Amino acid sequence: MKKVYVNEQWCLGCHLCEYYCAFANSGQEDMVAALKDQPIFPRIQIEEGDGVNFAVNCRHCDDPLCVKSCITGALQIHDGVITVDPDQCVGCYTCILTCPYGAVMPAADGRVVQKCELCLQNTCGEPACVKGCPNRAIVYEER
Repeated sequence: MKKVYVNEQWCLGCHLCEYYCAFANSGQEDMVAALKDQPIFPRIQIEEGDGVNFAVNCRHCDDPLCVKSCITGALQIHDGVITVDPDQCVGCYTCILTCPYGAVMPAADGRVVQKCELCLQNTCGEPACVKGCPNRAIVYEER
């Protein structure tokens, strides 16, 4: 299965992946209208360190703790991709607490959670964060 991987030695810490992710999941056609003067809620987060930057995103684990801990079954695995059903999520945040990578986060409304779903519902081909990375620090490949 193809997954998103980050080559931290190439990450510039520009945060463009966050903007492309937020736009891809906004449901809008125009990036400026979707993001200008708006708080963004990307499903990928850049962590900046002393000379090292890297993107934190869902690893779509083979044995995911987030799915096991979900009390309502809102987190499910479909063809190896962990997805969130917002209609089932009650916002208990147990999945946030159990994810060892910090890749599950509150959604914009605060009632449900969000995480990377590889842009399966909103783009063709590769995820938006991969397409938008100017340095190819984020790749979508099978390893």
